[in-house]
Amino acid sequence: MTVYIGANNIVSPLGFTTKENFGALLQGKTGVKQQYFSFSDTAFWCSKIEPKDIEQYFDVVSKGNAYTQLEKMCILSIRDVVQQSGIDFKNKENLLILSTTKGNIDVLEGAYKNIDENRAYLPVFAKAVGDYFECINTPLLVSNACISGLLAIIIGKRLIESGNYKNVIVCGADKISEFVLSGFKSFNALSEAPCKPFDKNRVGINLGEAAASIVLSAEKIGTVKLSSGSSANDANHISGPSRNGDGLFQAISNTFVDSKIKTVDFISAHGTATEFNDEMESIAFTRAGLQQALLNSIKGYYGHTLGAAGVLESIIAVQSMLSDTLICSAGFEQTGTSRELNIIKHTEKKTINSCLKTASGFGGCNAAALFEKI
Repeated sequence: MTVYIGANNIVSPLGFTTKENFGALLQGKTGVKQQYFSFSDTAFWCSKIEPKDIEQYFDVVSKGNAYTQLEKMCILSIRDVVQQSGIDFKNKENLLILSTTKGNIDVLEGAYKNIDENRAYLPVFAKAVGDYFECINTPLLVSNACISGLLAIIIGKRLIESGNYKNVIVCGADKISEFVLSGFKSFNALSEAPCKPFDKNRVGINLGEAAASIVLSAEKIGTVKLSSGSSANDANHISGPSRNGDGLFQAISNTFVDSKIKTVDFISAHGTATEFNDEMESIAFTRAGLQQALLNSIKGYYGHTLGAAGVLESIIAVQSMLSDTLICSAGFEQTGTSRELNIIKHTEKKTINSCLKTASGFGGCNAAALFEKI
């Protein structure tokens, strides 16, 4: 069964629609900048949505303080996709999948006076969003470190192929919080400047926040299909990736097993700009024979949006295919990995018929998905 890609939306510091976001990338704009938080005297380089912008957009949709900022981001993103596609969650053939790493973790930081701490539980968060759309099916929630978004897309495809659902909307979302910033700082993984994925002078990641939603459908819509997808776990370390790229190589290899094509026009990589992640990816891509494929990471524009990353970056990859435009990998100047990759240095027009999207995360998890034009 063919699974088609339909309507999509991105809510981020670069805009509240996919069109606004892709337009910003074409202009080379980035959401990454120095931000100050009440819990720290030190500024962090990250990509954060202005709370007033969320409130301004959400006030048009719903009044009151019944939702957290993350829930509002999700609702805004999903609502836009629902309006575009006409999908009704009161129909049993339609399913909502949410992907996140930390969900409403800021509830435990006392961010909301009128919201119970139970909302920090991921199923409760999912129910709050699902109830807004009167979902007849309980929303499915995927939380598997930084591959959550891409894994949710792969799971959505499998559920459609099983015949259980006709349409699946996948929404990935995470927001910056004291907990998340403190966690990555404890790993000495944060960059004190805009991140530089795959570059010789990379020193770490920037964090980001976003909500991104995409439609997967059994109905023939659009001109891009999700051909295949796979996940694999190398179980190397609680936070460090396999040094020889075993897990990612396996995910990529499995993705190509049933594919008629064995290479791609470009790769949308995970590219966090940490020493070990970028090196591992370069090894895995080389082992898979893809070292010559054009490649980018868009974390220089959005930062690492955690559970939203796989969905957001898949949407940008699809937009690149539809517009036949390669987005340059922001921050890259010189090769900084042992295997040289074909990094996209300038945004340019080029015919794109296929794209491999990859993701890797803590605990040794990895995922890969193949998108093709019909």
